Amino acid sequence: MWKRIFPILNWLPQYNFNFFKADIFSGFTLTAYAIPVSLAYATLAGLPPQYGIYGYLIGGLFYAIFGSSSQLAVGPTSAISILIGTAIAALSKGDAHRWMDIASTTALLFAFMSITAYLLKLSSMINFISETILIGFKAGAALTIGLTQVPKIFGLSGGGHNFIERAKILITQLPDTNFVILLFGITALILLIVAEKIFPGKPIAIQLVIVSILVMTFSPLATYGFNTVGIIPSGLPEFYWPQFDLNDLESDAALAFACFLLAYVESISAAKTLAKKTGENIDPGQELLALGAANMAIAFGHGYPVSGGLSQSAVNEKAGAKTPMSLIFASMSIAICLLFFTGLLHNLPTVILAVVVIVAIKGLVDIEEFIRLYKVNKQDFLVAICAFLSVLLFGILNGVIIGAMLSLILIIKVVSSPHVAFLGRIPGSNRYSDVKRHPDNELINGLILVRVESPLLYFNVNNIHKGIWNRINCSTSEVQAVILDLSTSAFIDSAGAKFIKRLYIELKVRGISFRLAEAHAEVRDILRTEDVENLFGHVGRRDSLHEVICKIIDERKIRTTNDHSFEL
Repeated sequence: MWKRIFPILNWLPQYNFNFFKADIFSGFTLTAYAIPVSLAYATLAGLPPQYGIYGYLIGGLFYAIFGSSSQLAVGPTSAISILIGTAIAALSKGDAHRWMDIASTTALLFAFMSITAYLLKLSSMINFISETILIGFKAGAALTIGLTQVPKIFGLSGGGHNFIERAKILITQLPDTNFVILLFGITALILLIVAEKIFPGKPIAIQLVIVSILVMTFSPLATYGFNTVGIIPSGLPEFYWPQFDLNDLESDAALAFACFLLAYVESISAAKTLAKKTGENIDPGQELLALGAANMAIAFGHGYPVSGGLSQSAVNEKAGAKTPMSLIFASMSIAICLLFFTGLLHNLPTVILAVVVIVAIKGLVDIEEFIRLYKVNKQDFLVAICAFLSVLLFGILNGVIIGAMLSLILIIKVVSSPHVAFLGRIPGSNRYSDVKRHPDNELINGLILVRVESPLLYFNVNNIHKGIWNRINCSTSEVQAVILDLSTSAFIDSAGAKFIKRLYIELKVRGISFRLAEAHAEVRDILRTEDVENLFGHVGRRDSLHEVICKIIDERKIRTTNDHSFEL
């Protein structure tokens, strides 16, 4: 039990010197990547820069204890950072202390939701956000995030609450562009993009940060209106109990839920992507506990919600990480930086942080995937576009919620109108398949064979009922029996059982027999509970479709020995 709750107990006893060499190098590499990125993401969240660093320091440490992935790196992400920044701006009403309290409270509520989902084993239910919606959401989030950073490259203040508003404000401010900052920012952007192409997976951003600090310190450029990070408090985060207003708890909970959904999907996606290379098994349920523990610790350590991200995890993996110990080494390195080297970041220009964010988010826009969706499935393409536009028009928080609702609507649409297949015999066999897909199948005179390719649930039984009766009424010959094949209906609820009873009674009034075939064990249990067996007799686990057909034919032969219309 303890090894299941604390996966560190599984790999730590087998730890060796070869792992140590790989993990300590990857830990230092991750630190070099994390510091500039976390500073940049904290500005997106509207928080002091050290809050971003705390996310990597605390989040990575606790994920190493509870996480099931050997290479997933946990810390602030661009999407969650902008989500926090835009949502809290309205809630805090400009109060800086309240802003920080709400950010930490959001992490605390996130942790509560994640741990509750773990205890209730809801990991599979949380995966209802489809990859298609994520493609659109990520692209919309990337443009939204990018537009918050572009004004910094132009040396402008920017502003606005959504994509369109920000774009309008940026256009009106363009005449005030600081061309020195613009040239500096574009140069840094080009250098960073080119360097990452030449040296993929290397922490290039930290080198850019060091060079920019040296330039600001020892050249006259600092006099041209550059904004800098300023003083970052040295030392480790202290224990902190976030103060929250009960009146705002509903809004905080909505924000936390959006962060939770986004973080879990992003973490699982990143972990599974890395696991494909190593053959490692990722436990989705354990990831709920790991994210919950990391965010619980963050809430009490001056931070905001963290998540596993593909970009930082890719850096960790490419640097050679073998176990989660690389995250512990990264946390130790970050702690040393916080204790002794924060003063060196005083002259870091904010335009560099904007450049780091823009380069970090460029991978979120996957044009090739949009093109593939358009070619393969036009409906999936439209879903991705809807998610994309939702984020641009309504903001990231509402975009997450709209995306989740869209996923639910699509699931309900598919399940509420399932494919009702009418079967015929495959020539030369005792097997049966959909006549619509295989017109050469042999129909059996007087019989209608039905297979519903979904569970029978309260919100789809009316459509199924309608489909069966349409087939009966349109039949060119007299229908003497209907057989419902339940082999593809692994579950029915009470409404499904009542639908079967109702159909039996309606068919009996018309003089039509009704039988069931190939019912699963759980389905048979529900049918017994709803007293359906009182109508049908015993529904056995060995009642195959072909056997039920043969029984009906034999019964007809006994009644009318001269009628050969049912012979197979």
